Amino acid sequence: MPTVRINDTETMLPEGARVLEAVAHTTGRELTDTGAPADGGRLGVAVALAGEVVPRSRWSATELSDGDALEIVTAVQGG
Repeated sequence: MPTVRINDTETMLPEGARVLEAVAHTTGRELTDTGAPADGGRLGVAVALAGEVVPRSRWSATELSDGDALEIVTAVQGG
């Protein structure tokens, strides 16, 4: 099981986990392979792996390795 850092928190994910699973784990939402929420709602999330933005179109293809560092940022409305 790889251990990755998500927003400065050590997190264990299943072997072969991809960015998609890390986002689902962090947001608590089920996602389709395209990165869209399975419930049809909006997600409003951006992801960086080792400081590089990972486009949503690559979430399901980007496998995570032990020690990887992810930043997962959620957009919020308000002032």
